[in-house]
Amino acid sequence: MAKDKSPKLRTVNKSVSAFPLNEFPKDFPFLLGKELVYLLASKGKAELEGSEWENIFANCIGADWKPSNVGLDDVVMGNTAWGAKTVKSSKPSNQKKVRLISGRNSPVYSFGERIDTSADPNLIGKLVLDIWNERVSAIREKFKHLRTVVLIKSNDLSEVVVFEFETIRYDLELYKWECNKNNNLIGIDKKTEEHRFTWQPHGSQFTIIEEVPEKSLVIRIKQPKTLDKEQILKALGFDKSWITVIQKNG
Repeated sequence: MAKDKSPKLRTVNKSVSAFPLNEFPKDFPFLLGKELVYLLASKGKAELEGSEWENIFANCIGADWKPSNVGLDDVVMGNTAWGAKTVKSSKPSNQKKVRLISGRNSPVYSFGERIDTSADPNLIGKLVLDIWNERVSAIREKFKHLRTVVLIKSNDLSEVVVFEFETIRYDLELYKWECNKNNNLIGIDKKTEEHRFTWQPHGSQFTIIEEVPEKSLVIRIKQPKTLDKEQILKALGFDKSWITVIQKNG
């Protein structure tokens, strides 16, 4: 009889993500390009806000768009959830790092701690990271796979870069904190000496600095002509009967 062997099981519960990290579905680039062309043609201006990006990304991968207050699980597909971020750049394909606004982390609200400007920056920094880590843990209780998907967009939306990464907790002991010349708190990786986080005492905005991976998706589109408003209304068969006007008298 064989000894010290693990038993073979008939069924194993494996939690498979929606798709491998940073390997988007085959038709994703074309679906996203089509969405950008339509947005430009219908709006007539290159405006793509965060909530629109969440919705577009969800549509392009066949997921559900479920806007959340936390901002870490706005897009959901099975056991995978995404937070979606947008960043502007004059040349997205050349961008090496991005600064991602990642919520408001207020020690005053979360811990009841008064912010004392003379306090040790490391104490405040640990509280700020604690808040982030708790948010991530709470979402990971519901979803096995948690990611952030980033859209780096040019000013005219003719070029965008898309990538994703695992949304993680951060080890408090790996970072040191200090105040910069703007009196903001910055978190620095002790090993690499790289600036990783920024926290603003006024407003409690928390920013994470991420490297853009080499394996990113670059999409370039041809600028479409703006759709003519009157032609669209005509195609819809619009007439004045569609509008009801009620004049209320005070």
